[in-house]
Amino acid sequence: MPKRATLVVLSEEEQTALVQLTKRHKSGQQLVLRAQIVLAAGEGQSNVKIAQELSVSVETVRLWRNRWVAGRGIALKERGVEERLADAFRPGAPARISAEQRCQMEVLACEAPGQSGRPISQWSGREIAEEIIQRGIVKQISRRHAARLLKKGAFNRTGSAIG
Repeated sequence: MPKRATLVVLSEEEQTALVQLTKRHKSGQQLVLRAQIVLAAGEGQSNVKIAQELSVSVETVRLWRNRWVAGRGIALKERGVEERLADAFRPGAPARISAEQRCQMEVLACEAPGQSGRPISQWSGREIAEEIIQRGIVKQISRRHAARLLKKGAFNRTGSAIG
């Protein structure tokens, strides 16, 4: 037996704010889509019908219907429509290289390789990775990651300071 969709009841103020969001030219597509889902849910449409009309999955409709209802107790003045329809915070993985370590790598990359006793004129990914580990800046770093750091423009490959 299918689940019953969460009932969405929109106040006049909420409905007006949602409609305005969908009609604004500067509104992001995701926000407009989410507002359309909530508006359709407020009209009593089923999740399946909304999903078909808006070309999204039923899970997406269910998610935004439930999120809207979960935030229902908060006044629009405190948390506007755009905030209610925003993505949830997702922190991601913690950084493995600290800002201090990055600075040390940058200083190293600005040095000429010859200052480190390396018989090359430019840093390569392999050479700088070996030097970073040898100096104890980090315990391990791949050649590829070191090369990416060089390519990002954070470091100058020729050994002269950026400036």
